[in-house]
Amino acid sequence: MKSRRKSSSIDRRKFLTATGTGLLAASMPSIANGANFSERGAVPNSPAQTSSGALRKIPIGVFDPVYEKLSLDEMLDRVSALGLEAMEIGTGGYPGTGHCPIDELLADTGKAKAWRKKFEDRGIRVATLSCHGNPIHPDEKHAARDRESFRKTVLLAERLDVKVIVGFSGCPGGTPTDTQPNWITYRWPPEYAEMQDWQWKEKVIPYWKEAAKFAREHGVHRLALEMHPNFVVYNPRTLMKLRDAAGEEIGANCDLSHLFWQGCDPVEVIHFLGKQKAIFHAHMKDTVLFPENVGKYGVLNFAFDTGDLPQASETFRAVGYGHSASLWKSVVKAYMDIGYEGILSIENEDPILSGPVGVERAAWVLKNVRSELLSA
Repeated sequence: MKSRRKSSSIDRRKFLTATGTGLLAASMPSIANGANFSERGAVPNSPAQTSSGALRKIPIGVFDPVYEKLSLDEMLDRVSALGLEAMEIGTGGYPGTGHCPIDELLADTGKAKAWRKKFEDRGIRVATLSCHGNPIHPDEKHAARDRESFRKTVLLAERLDVKVIVGFSGCPGGTPTDTQPNWITYRWPPEYAEMQDWQWKEKVIPYWKEAAKFAREHGVHRLALEMHPNFVVYNPRTLMKLRDAAGEEIGANCDLSHLFWQGCDPVEVIHFLGKQKAIFHAHMKDTVLFPENVGKYGVLNFAFDTGDLPQASETFRAVGYGHSASLWKSVVKAYMDIGYEGILSIENEDPILSGPVGVERAAWVLKNVRSELLSA
């Protein structure tokens, strides 16, 4: 999840030729042919992933900021036409409130019911509310704004009977006098370890203990934190560190796009967190890595705009355009195997297949691999 970026375009065939990667080309035919490529994590029938019973049909949905230019009704018509079954709706923070006038819905029960009925009339479930922000930002005005977004989101979730809230863990400064966040991932020289310890003890754990308590008091028991760079929870280990400290209300928004470039195996991550019942939500977003640039520059060299792609080590892609459909089939199978109870929420931040186009491509891949798994 990131804030709005400037739009740009590039010819996909020219781009693939220039970068020397063919990952995109093989992704779509692999679904129709049932191909099972030898790719890391793409072993759908391995013993660790064998289901002991009937597989659950996990609903496929979409995160609404991709439709920011459409009204609520226009968006719902578009989502319904795609055959999607659920939605993740922004209620503040970086996603904004474009399709959810949260203050109005909290002030008027009738308006809240009417708003939800628009979804129900089209067979779409409001599955999660999302208020990605930084509630522990060292700038108190920024932090207070995002804390208030979280508070309102909890109250709206209670009113709408939505069970999952999605967000970021946030990141504080490194000292009491800092004015900007300080993302510390390496505990040397020693002052960095001291700063990181201070962050967790004084800012991170106290806030999330209180946030979890507030959510629990209002019937919300699933706070799905996206493991995202620049925030203190950025991988499964830091997620579990916070869960252990703040309570079982803390779980994952398992967005694999942020884990691919860190070298995580997606199926291993899902099984690891699933065993601890710590996956509450799942963003469906891919990442393509460009080996020639990874070799030269390493993985901390992300690009968001097409103009930066020739020198990029990786960028976001729609599902199936960074890794094969076979890999994504193994991902969906892993979610089924752990008894995941959430939705597969498409988030499109692909700089090439921008906006609704990327959603359509991702939906096509996910619906087909899900169908294959359920009919096997």
